Amino acid sequence: MTTEQARISLVEVGKVYTLSQWQLMWLKFRRHKLAVVSGVVLILLYAATIFASFLSPYPMAFRTGRIYQPPQAIHLVDESGFHLRPFVYAMESTRDPVTFGKIYTADREHKLFIRFFVRSWEYRLLGLFPSNVHVFGVDGDGGVHILGTDQLGRDLFTRILHGARISLSVGLVGLLLSFALGCIIGGVSGYFSGMADLIIQRVIEFLRAIPRVPLWLALSAAMPVDWPAVRVYFGITIILAIIGWTGLARVVRGKLLQIRAEDYVMAAQISGASESRVILRHMLPGMASHLIVSLTLSVPGMILGETSLSFLGLGLRPPVVSWGVLLQEAQKVDTLYLHPWILIPAIFVVVLVLAYNGLGDGLRDAADPYVR
Repeated sequence: MTTEQARISLVEVGKVYTLSQWQLMWLKFRRHKLAVVSGVVLILLYAATIFASFLSPYPMAFRTGRIYQPPQAIHLVDESGFHLRPFVYAMESTRDPVTFGKIYTADREHKLFIRFFVRSWEYRLLGLFPSNVHVFGVDGDGGVHILGTDQLGRDLFTRILHGARISLSVGLVGLLLSFALGCIIGGVSGYFSGMADLIIQRVIEFLRAIPRVPLWLALSAAMPVDWPAVRVYFGITIILAIIGWTGLARVVRGKLLQIRAEDYVMAAQISGASESRVILRHMLPGMASHLIVSLTLSVPGMILGETSLSFLGLGLRPPVVSWGVLLQEAQKVDTLYLHPWILIPAIFVVVLVLAYNGLGDGLRDAADPYVR
């Protein structure tokens, strides 16, 4: 190493020592490649939910008449050579003489060229601005279904995009409720100790001793069948929050027991600060990094809970669209065998959960002062 390189290295080391805690966390997070990739994937998924109508070639409930059409592959090359514009082959349907089901075959003579930023059905961009521009469409009267259609001929790609709004938001809404319960109850348990801590810990142990899936099923089945979709949505969110706060409460309690003996907490108590101020202004900020990691790793559990309940028919129900509702059709083995693309929403669930876990791992390493 040359003298100049050594001098630059010393300067960089000196800059690191002047960074704040959050700047150090951001620096370590950027070095975690998996966490960065996971963060980009999550940003793309949430951006797709925000602009779902712009990205969708069809309205969410539009029936094309092509029942259980398989996904259409996008091509750039055919027998005549390379094309600058991508295209799909039109699908011809015939009846199976034995099962009377539709059989789709690609018509190699009929190409449907994909056009971008086409004008079609109207919607409100971001719920505010009227628009009829969509990111892609096809020429002519044929349709494009890159992920196939469902049992009613509705475009599966469109319904996955719109279903993500519910599946991704239920995790965030439920997480806010469980976060509030976990911080408040865990804070009371860790700060006051004594009888309050004893009662709260016994309640937590009782809730965690109950098998989670049967408890979900029992609470979901208790909701009236005639409830509207919005009320069912909030009911599912509250159920997930009621069950999900126990883990966070224990994390908060354990960390507060450790921070309670710190000098700055004792100084705040001696200066006459109220107990709520000591907890909210001095103790909780000291464990902010741990809370961020716990929040990130709790979102997949919320999303999987909603997906599982909706898949079993005890959560959200049609006409509400979520990934769990879309997977209800996959319960039938014969349908899944004949039309395997019905299981595509499960791929999005897996990708979302893995992305959150990767992001949580990166945040955990960034928040750990002993990890470089």
